[in-house]
Amino acid sequence: MTSTATSIQNKDAEDSLTWLHIGAGSFHRAHQAVYLNALRESGSDRRWQLALANIRADMGPLLDALARQHGRYTLETVTPQGERSYQTINAIGRIIPWDERLTQLIAAGAEERTRIISFTVTEGGYYLDHHHKLDTANIDLADDLRCALDGSGRPRTIYGTIAAILQARRAAYPQAGLTLLNCDNLRHNGERFRDGLLQFLALRGETQLADWVERCTTSPNAMVDRITPRPTPAVAERVKAVIGMDDPCALMGESFIQWVIEDDFKAGRPRLERAGVEMVESVLPYEEAKIRILNASHSCIAWAGTLAGLQYIHEGTQRDDIRQMAYDYVTQDVIPCLTPSPLDLAAYRDTTLARFSNPAIQDTNQRVAADGYSKIPGFIRPTLQESLEAGRVPRATAMLPALFFVFLQRWNDGGLPYEYQDGIFDPAAARVMLSAADPVGAFCNDAVLWGELAGDERLLALVREGVDHIRQWLAQGKK
Repeated sequence: MTSTATSIQNKDAEDSLTWLHIGAGSFHRAHQAVYLNALRESGSDRRWQLALANIRADMGPLLDALARQHGRYTLETVTPQGERSYQTINAIGRIIPWDERLTQLIAAGAEERTRIISFTVTEGGYYLDHHHKLDTANIDLADDLRCALDGSGRPRTIYGTIAAILQARRAAYPQAGLTLLNCDNLRHNGERFRDGLLQFLALRGETQLADWVERCTTSPNAMVDRITPRPTPAVAERVKAVIGMDDPCALMGESFIQWVIEDDFKAGRPRLERAGVEMVESVLPYEEAKIRILNASHSCIAWAGTLAGLQYIHEGTQRDDIRQMAYDYVTQDVIPCLTPSPLDLAAYRDTTLARFSNPAIQDTNQRVAADGYSKIPGFIRPTLQESLEAGRVPRATAMLPALFFVFLQRWNDGGLPYEYQDGIFDPAAARVMLSAADPVGAFCNDAVLWGELAGDERLLALVREGVDHIRQWLAQGKK
């Protein structure tokens, strides 16, 4: 399968520097592309051209449509008060067509003028276990470990793709520096990706390429934030009413937007701070607040809302009982763990819940409930572990894995109203766990979810109490 898209370029592309992004989904186009668009429109930094590509074939139709529109598309944004605004995004100057060998993507990444490669492949796309080691049992990753890097292979993971790009780049421009910028919701995302890449190269025996990566690239940590639901026909209809024509690439996001990046770029960067990006020495306090307050609360509301028979995030957030679960989790457990912080954590909590309650976003529980096997260890376990180490009893936090456990039981019984999606989920192992004599005990013994906490009696007691509470809550709701 090969995309019919043709590579498009701005007329000044030959003299520009390239920022290549891998991952053509909605989030990039409603987030990073918006910042770069603002920078170009302000006239303060027009040196950089944004190029867009995808590792997998699923975005082929979108890339084709973007190519036909010369990279332009319409973004609808919505405030919590329901105020809508529309903006044409012109930041993408180059569309990289997809092909099985990623030939044009690898060539674009290897160009000397490409100075930054960023990517959004979702949390599960890094194939890391609870020790942050590569899950080499994954079929795609195992295939990429055997995949040729000379352009004849068919890479399907971020590691195989970047490794092929770097191999070509090192051969053509051995001194050309490059920044590899992770834009996914992964704690210490730059470090985690870099460590995964170096593990990948070590497993392949690519010692010289790994040494070159250490010398010629950087991988700053970053924190990204904007709720961006999957585009719906209603978005396309509203956009057509405003601009007077069809835009198959139109999408919608909330009005809130934030991007925090550690200022560690190897070969220059746009003047991102002029577009509102927060360039910092350490992203850690911003990252922890976002992951624990926003991401974990989001999952809490999605799991609870699904169990309560709701379809959208705002429906759960507007219910007092579900909103209280998220509020208590942050107030009772997260804020004590993250204090002191440069952020006003209580205000951040309130802003987050206000964003989630926005009915115009129409964000589905299905989207947010996904990838629980990555979110429990990444978003929720740290607060449990730190609270227990500090001698506190994190009952409010334990409600979140309890919700996920009952959610899994509902999945096992065929009672979910949608297909559950999880990048590192093992359905067979989950069914064995749920059929155990003590399924809650088996759940709390799962090292993938709990790491060092697996089998901890304190964890078991808290989750067992939480599961009982959730069952009582659901039973009361049916009366």
